[in-house]
Amino acid sequence: MSFIQFLSIIRARWKLALGIFFGTVVLTVLISAVLPKKYTGVASVVIDVAKPDPVSAVLYSGALSPSYLATQIDVIQSDRVAYKVVRNLKLTENPTIREQWKEATDGEGSIEQWLADSFQKSLEVRPSRESNVITVTYKAPDPRFAAGLANAFVQAYLETSVELRVDPAKQYSSFFESRAKEAREALEKAQAKLSDFQKEKGIIAADERLDVETARLNELSSQLVAIQALAAESGSRQSMANGASADRMQEVLNSPLIAGMKADLARAEARLQELGSRLGEAHPQVLEAKANINELRSKMDAETRKISSGVGVANTINQQRVGELRAALEAQRSKLLQLKAVRDEGAVLQRDAENAQRAYDQVQQRLNQSSLESQATQANVSVLTQAVPPVEATSPRMLLNSIVAVFGGTLLAVGVCLVLELLDRRVRSVEDVVQALGVPVIGVVPHPAARRLFGRAAKGSQMQQRLLGQAAAGKGAQ
Repeated sequence: MSFIQFLSIIRARWKLALGIFFGTVVLTVLISAVLPKKYTGVASVVIDVAKPDPVSAVLYSGALSPSYLATQIDVIQSDRVAYKVVRNLKLTENPTIREQWKEATDGEGSIEQWLADSFQKSLEVRPSRESNVITVTYKAPDPRFAAGLANAFVQAYLETSVELRVDPAKQYSSFFESRAKEAREALEKAQAKLSDFQKEKGIIAADERLDVETARLNELSSQLVAIQALAAESGSRQSMANGASADRMQEVLNSPLIAGMKADLARAEARLQELGSRLGEAHPQVLEAKANINELRSKMDAETRKISSGVGVANTINQQRVGELRAALEAQRSKLLQLKAVRDEGAVLQRDAENAQRAYDQVQQRLNQSSLESQATQANVSVLTQAVPPVEATSPRMLLNSIVAVFGGTLLAVGVCLVLELLDRRVRSVEDVVQALGVPVIGVVPHPAARRLFGRAAKGSQMQQRLLGQAAAGKGAQ
């Protein structure tokens, strides 16, 4: 469809189009004038992201995520907030409102739900584009009622935000309170078990006692090594004493009695030699000297055996001390091992008590934190502006509705004309004839009522131009 055909259709049905246009505009104006006026109460809240939490000292991020703002908007529009508005305003106690509810629902359902649904229909919540401000608007025929409902929704939202934060904290607090009691009982049992064990074993300071016993074991080991060396030495001396070299023992050589006897023996042998050379072997003095020498040797042998027997006694004593020290060392070693076993068992009980103490401290810390959170009275949401009764109505807007009616009426009139033309197609221009028949137009008869200028047809009229144009086209085609 060309623009000329479109204009010809509109010109042919201009009365219908004009009627539709004016009818739409007049109807819109009448409806706008008849509709009751509505006023909009506007309040706003801001979500504080810079102030740290006074309880948990958690610093929020500088910018909230879109999902968080969307969640807050859903909370404001939720039934919980709407029910809280109804309860805060005590609207269920108003007889007029109860009559309206009975007339609207025949007394079925809950009046709180009916009021909440009615309020939610007129409520609008919008977030700001680049800030943490949320705007709450409410539309109502009464300006004071609109402002009051907007403020009521903001207050109910603040209370709900605190409840959403406090209610889980209360549940956590009760949970951690029971856990704290259990942890305290476990701690008391562990400490009592450790105390009973220490009392039973007589442990005051296990580490110090273990150090003393270890030092004693080391001392016994040192003594055993020393006495073993003495026993080895005394054993070798006893072997020497029991052998043929007893007279070469250090004790024998160092004995003053043996030394005196040896000196006397040397003098006696020298006198015997002198007497033997002077008197002969059979002389009584020579025989007496020999007897004295033999007696001295017998005494010296007896004294040597006596000293040797003393070495044997010392060796026996040393061997006995070696046995005693070995037994004491084994007993000390067993005692030390027993002390280590007791210490290990006590260390296990000590660790159990420490773990129970640590668990109790952690649960108690969480209990204190959840208790503080359950007593919070505000969240990170604050009222930015409160709604005031508006002076001018926000709807209906006469000027805006009129402009929309002009555009809408124009589009509706044109659409109706085009639809009717499609349902009842008629020839209204030369292009319609050419499209319908598919042959060139060689002449156009002007309408009898066509106006003439100074007794002539209007120069350069559209019909003549189309006649000339189509005739020229026809010749060219032939």
